[in-house]
Amino acid sequence: MAKLNITDLALDDRPREKFEAQGASALSTSELLAILIGSGNTNENAVTLMQRILGDCNGSLTLLGRKSIAELCQYKGVGPAKAITILAACEVGKRRAAEPDQRKIVNSANDIYAYMRPIMCDLPHEESHILLLNQRLQILGSRLMSRGGITGTVVDIRMVLKEALLANATNIALAHNHPSGNLRPSREDDRLTDKVKQAAKLLDITLIDHVIVTNDGYYSYQDEGRL
Repeated sequence: MAKLNITDLALDDRPREKFEAQGASALSTSELLAILIGSGNTNENAVTLMQRILGDCNGSLTLLGRKSIAELCQYKGVGPAKAITILAACEVGKRRAAEPDQRKIVNSANDIYAYMRPIMCDLPHEESHILLLNQRLQILGSRLMSRGGITGTVVDIRMVLKEALLANATNIALAHNHPSGNLRPSREDDRLTDKVKQAAKLLDITLIDHVIVTNDGYYSYQDEGRL
């Protein structure tokens, strides 16, 4: 079967022209990625190639973002430059989703999870973050406090409080991920929660929650009545 080039498509179906005429929302994910990589291979145009790659990821940008450069380069027509472009696009999307919304008010553990999941969902190791909030529980931002291995990470409580003071935060939330997907907190998680709560209280800072993040759900100390 002869390759159908982008230029063989009707103007309204060409990704760049379609973007200009109808806006980004009119394009499929594969069409958007095709704009970035620019070309396909001898058998596929850029759109068809990206449709195939996304198909192998079950249509998920999250799964696509987990692929390595080497894995993407196994597809004919994808070299290191295109592979890096694809992964960079996935990373930009993840960072955009994680950008702090100054108007966002944290009303529940689910709000914390929604904010932190894009930051942590693809990590193969544990990370601990502090979510900084003002008196109205509006998000001021978050800070990475520690990065560890597959099964654990160590948090310096003094650094947690330092970040809260520097941001003038009156409320904080802890969040860390479990790459294994296990939602059960460890004894160390329990000890950390208690120590941060007590230390923050001395500075008139309230620990509103400690949320364990996985790809498929979360555990909230507040929801479980443990704060």
